[in-house]
Amino acid sequence: MTIARSNPDGLHPTPGYHHVTKVRADTLIYLAGQCPLTPAGELATETLAGQTAQVIDNILVALAAAGAGPDDVVRTVIYVNSTDRDDLAAVWTQLNDSPLAPAFTSASTLLGVAQLGFVGQLVEIDVTAAL
Repeated sequence: MTIARSNPDGLHPTPGYHHVTKVRADTLIYLAGQCPLTPAGELATETLAGQTAQVIDNILVALAAAGAGPDDVVRTVIYVNSTDRDDLAAVWTQLNDSPLAPAFTSASTLLGVAQLGFVGQLVEIDVTAAL
């Protein structure tokens, strides 16, 4: 498997992700959007930081179950239930300060959204990996 990440000339600089992630792989792994739910199915906390921490943990568990890790991630989409750019920036910073950080060097999208699937849910992350 090979993963080539690049930022082509003519595109704006990024805060850590790459505009293009080119993959040659035998296996693709698609995680369902990971929510801030504990193994018991309960919302981890009401805070954005606490929910983000739970989502990070859930992604690491799901990747490991598929035989993958953060370095194998080729695409992420991060949904934050907020219109406040400071909230989006806080999630991005927390993700990049976590054990999951290598995942966010690939093609990534960060979105502020009006609502997520569970009552009180503030963050969800969609992940694609390749082996």
